[in-house]
Parts: sequence; C-alpha cells; structure tokens
Amino acid sequence: MRFGALGRTALIGLVATLVATGCSGSGDKGEGSGAAAGMKTDLLIGQYPGADSAPLFIAIERGFFKEEGLNVKQEPIQAPQAVLPKLSNGAMDIVLGSYATILTIQEQGTEKFKYIADSYQGAAGAFGIMVKKDSPIKDIAGLKGKKIGVNALAGLGTLTMNPHLKIAGLDPTKDVEYTEVPTPNWLSSLDKGDVDAVWMTDPYVSQAKKELGATMLLDTMSGPTDGLPITGWAATEKWVADNPKTLAAFQRAMAKAQNLAATDRSAVTKVIPTYTKIPAETAATMNLGNYPTSLNAQRVQRVADLMFDSGMLKQKMDVAPMIYTAPSQG
Repeated sequence: MRFGALGRTALIGLVATLVATGCSGSGDKGEGSGAAAGMKTDLLIGQYPGADSAPLFIAIERGFFKEEGLNVKQEPIQAPQAVLPKLSNGAMDIVLGSYATILTIQEQGTEKFKYIADSYQGAAGAFGIMVKKDSPIKDIAGLKGKKIGVNALAGLGTLTMNPHLKIAGLDPTKDVEYTEVPTPNWLSSLDKGDVDAVWMTDPYVSQAKKELGATMLLDTMSGPTDGLPITGWAATEKWVADNPKTLAAFQRAMAKAQNLAATDRSAVTKVIPTYTKIPAETAATMNLGNYPTSLNAQRVQRVADLMFDSGMLKQKMDVAPMIYTAPSQG
C-alpha cells in the first residue's frame, strides 16, 4: 500500500505557507463566543463519514484546533449539495466534499468555492463496485440493465465508474441506472437487494466483505482512474475573504493532522471507529487511500478533465483559480 512516504517533502513547503498565512495582518469579522483579535473561533465543519475525514478527527482528538484557538464542531453530511444553504448563509464554515461534487456546484454557479486543503487520494483496493457473494453479476459487462447505488449521482462514484463502463462497451447514461443511497445504508441496501451493486469506499468495502461476503467487481482506482484525487476541504469565496485568520489557523491544525495520517497508519485506523460504525477490528485491516500533504492544482485538474470527458462538466474548467493561495506579505 502506498501510504507512509507520501508527500513528506511537500509538507515542508505547505507548513511554511501556512505559517506565512498565519502572519496576515488582516482581521476576520469576528463571530461566535470567544472571538479573539477579531478571529472567528467557533466553527462548524461538514464531514463525510469515511476514511477521508480521519485527519479532521485526529486534529480534534489531539487538540490541534484548540492550540490554534479554534472551537470546532463537526456534522456528518451526505454531500456538499445537501448543506449548500448552510454554507451560503454562514451557518456552516468549511466542508469536505469530493472534488467532483464541488466542481459540479462551481460550474452550476449555485455557489463559488475555494479549495483550502487536500484530504484524500485514491489507492488500490479502497474504492470499488461491490456485489453480493451470490450475485449473478460476474464482470463489468454484467452490469447492463442493473441498478448501482452511489452516494451522489454527480459525484466520485459515477465519475470513476463511467470510464470503466465505457471500456466494457456500456453507455453509462443508458445501460445502467445510478441511484442515490446514503453512505450509512450502503451495506443494508446491497444486502436487501434494493440495488444490484453499490459503489463503496473503505472502510465500508472491508465491512461489506466481512459481514456480507461481498466481493469487489471492479477496483475504480485502477487504469484510467488510478490514484485520482478524491476529496478536499472547501469554503465559499465569501467565507475565505471574510475569515483569513481563521482560515490560516484551520490550515495549520489540519496540516499537522494530515501529516500524521500520511505517515502513521495507526493514527487513522484508531480514530475511524470513533466517528463511524466501523468496528475497530475492521478498521485495523482496511485498505486506505493516500493523504496528500499539499494542495496541488495539477492533481485536481485531472478530476476536472475527466469530468469534462465524461460529460459531467459542460465546459472545460481551469481549477487553478479555485485553489486558495495565501496573500503575499509585503
């Protein structure tokens, strides 16, 4: 598994950038109790309850946010679209979302986002199409006419499945039926036969194998989608502009946690059972993706290009302007 060595050298540059950001002379529009020096200290973070969110919970558990003067609360979400009103009116500050969903929202113009930190990157065995052990579906071509559960219709699952379906000679818009299934219901939906297959991420992949005897029909982080960026932390352009000190503090805390996740597998597997229903023994043996320690526009651009090729974006999109860059210090 590609895990421990990822991005250690990149972390040095990232931390340097975050430290510089923290020296910004501009003040936040203070909100919430305990605001110090005009900085918003009470934050609500939307998180996806999978391995992607492990660094957030590491930062909470180890006091990294408190060290930065932040009081962080979190809320499990299905996808950023479901909490757009909260993000737009400031009730929620920062959200974890797949790059695919954030880019879709960006193109639609429903809200304008800035990426403020990377979170998770694909790796072999951690993302795939799961079928029951007695399923008659034996290969990708066998999905023709079948119903596939995904957590979002225009999200990472469909994005990473579509290229593989096309290789197998299927038209993703006609030959399969995608249906939304909330993440906590992935296993029960597959077990009850509500769907023929479910696109899952680990730790749910491992749980489905152990509890249902399910098998992975296709690893969707292989071939054309190998190592694809998965999720990142984002905030609205308005929030970023209004809260530079808070943003810098959040980034510094997350940089510490992200480095731990990238270099210490046990830090991840120990925290996952605390915010998911995944048993500790399953978490200990699950397949993990990678935790990048820098936010790279070229990596994210790969997602946008794949979305355009798949018809999920109507126009080609340059993601570079969406990547937050700390103001230079004069």
